[in-house]
Amino acid sequence: MTALPQERRIVTAIPGPKSQELQARRLAAVAQGVGSVLPVFTARADGGILEDVDGNRLIDFGSGIAVTSVGASAEAVVRRASAQLADFTHTCFMVTPYEGYVEVAEALAELTPGDHAKKSALFNSGAEAVENAVKIARAYTKRQAVVVFDHGYHGRTNLTMALTAKNMPYKHGFGPFAPEVYRVPVAYGYRWLTGPENAGAEASAQAIDMINKQIGAENVAAIIIEPVLGEGGFIEPAKGFLPAVRQFAADHGIVFVADEIQSGFCRTGQWFACEDEGIVPDLITTAKGIAGGLPLAAVTGRAEIMDAAHAGGLGGTYGGNPVACAGALGSIETMKALDLNAKAKNIEAIMKARLTAMAEKFDAIGDVRGRGAMIAIELVKDRTTKEPNPEAAAALAKACHQEGLLVLTCGTYGNVLRFLPPLVIGDDLLNEGLDIIEQAFARI
Repeated sequence: MTALPQERRIVTAIPGPKSQELQARRLAAVAQGVGSVLPVFTARADGGILEDVDGNRLIDFGSGIAVTSVGASAEAVVRRASAQLADFTHTCFMVTPYEGYVEVAEALAELTPGDHAKKSALFNSGAEAVENAVKIARAYTKRQAVVVFDHGYHGRTNLTMALTAKNMPYKHGFGPFAPEVYRVPVAYGYRWLTGPENAGAEASAQAIDMINKQIGAENVAAIIIEPVLGEGGFIEPAKGFLPAVRQFAADHGIVFVADEIQSGFCRTGQWFACEDEGIVPDLITTAKGIAGGLPLAAVTGRAEIMDAAHAGGLGGTYGGNPVACAGALGSIETMKALDLNAKAKNIEAIMKARLTAMAEKFDAIGDVRGRGAMIAIELVKDRTTKEPNPEAAAALAKACHQEGLLVLTCGTYGNVLRFLPPLVIGDDLLNEGLDIIEQAFARI
């Protein structure tokens, strides 16, 4: 049950007068480097609906970038976090620890792939998790090089900017970046020159060849990849690519890191996206969907690797904050109780059927892809040349926003519309949102 009526309602222009007043205050007080997709100011959110300060109710196809998978005010998250708030807000786990942190680490050991002994360390953000995974891998292997992939996104800190593939807006003007980071090809099936059927084998062979020639496998501490590349355009590496790279890492003592920050916690219809091809990573990074909107992140992995860092080498003042840990336990409780993996698969079935039908009507849709509730359409100017069409993506997003549907764009070329509805969204809202998308295509 949700406290907020699960229906779209438009009572003013988008954004409305109260949002516009707040936007004027925001422009005066907040650094302009912090952007917003849609400057409507949220008053309440739950289920598949965001309600703004003007009383408009928007259908949410963004989930705060894959964060509020259980909804933005899920009962179990609110209940557990509220109880923890009343007890204490902070002690610092590195000073006097508390049970919630341990419970989250135990839950992660249970849920993540593989039946080996596992340990976790908790942090505040996805970028912090990735950065700490690199620290752990370097401590374990006594090596320095880190391998990442085209179209990858890993964060906004100095090291994670170096790991990220896309210059604008993430890296432009912010260098120099951390050294010993090397980028290799990924199997982007839609854009692979010899076709998607060859992409897995050819791209993995190219990537491995580049690692051997340009770096030397014996110098590589970690290979880091998103099992579904998020910001890069919801790219599912072509089948066979991930297993080949995973095997290469195992053969050469390289720590294989699955960055599941956007794709984890039931988002793709499995607890973690790497399960699709049976990948068992050495380390897995999580954040976003873990805690129902509270800031929490984790590195979970093989106990012997996680224990490689010296005592005091990992941590942070707020890492594994007790209120965020309570939120995570509530989020995981909700995912299990509602079987959100099944819900994600249902969302995929509805969205892919509708979007595939739209692709038959609208030539601008070059590709429909994704898994679970992590679905995207890539927009092109010409299906033969596959020339990216970022203008269409921007226009469609704007048209959807005007009608009360929040959608996000992404992709290395800015030409992908990505859909990340909360996993608890109702089928009626999901279909209404798809109606709005179809009408926007018809108009544009």
